[in-house]
Amino acid sequence: MKPFTYERARDAVAAARAATRPGAKFLAGGTNLLDLMKIEVETPTHLIDVQDLKLDRIEKTREGGLRIGAFVTNTALAADERVRRDYGVLSRAIVAGASGQLRNKATTAGNLLQRTRCPYFYDTNMACNKRKPGSGCSAIGGYSRQLAVVGSSDHCIATNPSDMNVAMRVLDAVVETVNPEGRTRAIPIAAFHRLPGNTPHIETTLEPGELITAVTLPRPVGGTHVYEKVRDRASYAFALVSVAAVVQKDGSGRVAVGGVAHKPWRVEAAEAAMPNGAKAVTATLLADARPTRDNEFKVPLVERTLAAAISQARTA
Repeated sequence: MKPFTYERARDAVAAARAATRPGAKFLAGGTNLLDLMKIEVETPTHLIDVQDLKLDRIEKTREGGLRIGAFVTNTALAADERVRRDYGVLSRAIVAGASGQLRNKATTAGNLLQRTRCPYFYDTNMACNKRKPGSGCSAIGGYSRQLAVVGSSDHCIATNPSDMNVAMRVLDAVVETVNPEGRTRAIPIAAFHRLPGNTPHIETTLEPGELITAVTLPRPVGGTHVYEKVRDRASYAFALVSVAAVVQKDGSGRVAVGGVAHKPWRVEAAEAAMPNGAKAVTATLLADARPTRDNEFKVPLVERTLAAAISQARTA
């Protein structure tokens, strides 16, 4: 681990200002950042500890939704009675990810910013445009079984690893931030994560120093909430394919997919076909898929996983 300096932030704006310093990073739960620092994939020169900012409450909004503080732990969020009752897909998605010990420490904001688990990103001996811009992408032409089939580019085929993000996307969450000048912003989660294009190292639409303060969920949409995750082992594994679905009694609904793209993958136009079944939805959802020989199985796997989710919802 390379040397770094450290400070504890006294308030959100001060933290944002400190983060404009070259090489600065926010530190909250640290479940992803610290691991990456140990293997020198991340090499911040200054850490701003934001754990004392008291952004750890879940509160009802005037519009009837929920406002989740940036540093609410995954355990607290998944266990909250209101989340379990009204946003069940979110609770199920969080429990499907990581171990209990990690969920006790991992935060909502940290999960939004979770880095890819592409093996070439983790191996500093390999070229990776996400880790070192302009160096190339060893995954393209390499072993790509776990990587993206849609929304990728000639510069990166990594996937977003978060289960929580997939559920947040299907629920139309909004990310709240504050910048170094004290201005606040509300970013729809659909616009929060970026596709790789030719700048895969820029993963979100956050500006320099911008700090996530909360995530807001709109009013509950009702319906049956389902999260299906397919992985190589029964626990503590990232998704090959995951499906977050909210299915209404008439068969209509929403669906977002994980494990297939650089961001949680949702195509609202595909949801019009929900009453017609998984095959019809997948045809539009993955219309632009460009799988590799190693991961072409993911396309039919999305259809089957979605079919299982729809079937589970209809029999609930």
